[in-house]
Amino acid sequence: MTNAPLNRDAVTDGVTQGSANTPPAAPGERRKLKADIAVIGAGSGGLSVAAGASMLGLNVVLFEKGEMGGDCLNYGCVPSKALLTAGRKAQTFRDAEKFGLTAAEPQIDWLRVRDHVKGVIETIAPVDSQERFEGLGVTVIREGARFQDKDTIVSDSVQVKARRIVVATGSTAFIPPIPGLKETPHLTNEDIFDIDVLPKHLVILGGGPIGAELGQAFRRLGSEVTIIEMGRALGRAEPEHAAVAVAHMRQEGVEILEGHKAVSVSQSADGVVVKTETESGETKEIAGSHLLVAVGRRAVLNSLDLEAGGVTTKGDGIETKANLRSVSNPRVWAVGDAAGRGQFTHLAGWHASVFVRNALFKSRTKADSLPLPAVTYLEPEVAQVGLTEAEAREAYGDSVKTAKFEFEENDRAIAERANHGGAKIVTDKKGVILGASVVGEGAGDIIQIVGVAMSNGLKIRALTNFISPYPTRAEVLKRAASKWYEAVVFGKSAKRLVGALQRVP
Repeated sequence: MTNAPLNRDAVTDGVTQGSANTPPAAPGERRKLKADIAVIGAGSGGLSVAAGASMLGLNVVLFEKGEMGGDCLNYGCVPSKALLTAGRKAQTFRDAEKFGLTAAEPQIDWLRVRDHVKGVIETIAPVDSQERFEGLGVTVIREGARFQDKDTIVSDSVQVKARRIVVATGSTAFIPPIPGLKETPHLTNEDIFDIDVLPKHLVILGGGPIGAELGQAFRRLGSEVTIIEMGRALGRAEPEHAAVAVAHMRQEGVEILEGHKAVSVSQSADGVVVKTETESGETKEIAGSHLLVAVGRRAVLNSLDLEAGGVTTKGDGIETKANLRSVSNPRVWAVGDAAGRGQFTHLAGWHASVFVRNALFKSRTKADSLPLPAVTYLEPEVAQVGLTEAEAREAYGDSVKTAKFEFEENDRAIAERANHGGAKIVTDKKGVILGASVVGEGAGDIIQIVGVAMSNGLKIRALTNFISPYPTRAEVLKRAASKWYEAVVFGKSAKRLVGALQRVP
């Protein structure tokens, strides 16, 4: 983004602009500002809103009580992917034999791995920094904020009256009400990257993306790992593809207890003990050195005094219309996790775009107008966009068709000795793409081709009508799409037609 020059004393959209250089208030009083837009939360969604609005010449005040960059930069996407990469590099030593090389057990220095993770965060941090956003013309207030009334936000030192208020407070780890958990030392994604020693045995509550990713990473770095999941591990992914990833993790030594509910947690001399129970009544005790809680996340809304702002909630987010505007207070908008429509960094970025289009350009873009991709960055990766087959059949019944192609028939995957997994495309009987799933190396990149097709209304035929470079893994999509037409292209009618055409001179 470029730093467009701004006139801090201009009047924009009917609101006199304030500035970080506004004279300080008298002792004990809040400094009073006016703004076109007040943003609460400097994560992905809030930063994108603040940057876009400021670069369009509007006066923006941004509140953040924690770290700039929010959860993704500091505790989520960025550190977890850095850790996963360290684990993947360690695994290459162990897997060397299948390439004709001598396998070896890597020497793991946890503190250096931790430094690597922190170094990645520090490299990216300037993009999200207070200094950068102040350079863009945003007034940044490093304090928590809450509603005073329907158009006023206050913090410890500032009062802001704004034409529009954007809630982008993100989410935090949910701590379930398991007996003994509050009294037992435990970790979440917000502090596991700061631990001083590599866990000897990491017990993880939750087999979703966070639990699975960190479980595989720590196992590859030398920890024993047990994942406790009350349902099915990677339960939101296409079941057959989730099973491929889960099987691979188990082969690497990750213990995954599916269908086990944690019923109590206690501290022991060596760490923690988790007691589980199955539906059949079978109980089990798992002792570990460290406990990671990864059972889900909840939107951060409790400290906002939403009632004072006339803002209602629904489910795990602010109640909004399709354009992300609050149902109860038209001055208020919600983006990212606070909107209760999904918890992904890329979704928060899209929400920011929806806000800018609707609030600033008076467009009519809907927050749910594009298919939402999701990737679990295991090895193999599991990627999904749109509906799973089960979800599609529930919605469309017997009109649903599927097409598959496996990596075991993909030459690039064979050459890399990583041919587990494949692609699955879900359509209706007319070829409208309802969803797709890919499991395997690079699945998160491959699934984007389907995302482009779905977002632009292209049918499955479009996935057959391009030249895919050889050898690439993305060929699986073209091959799967081609299989969708196999009965038509190579069926009896096609054979009769070709036979007849051959008799034509």
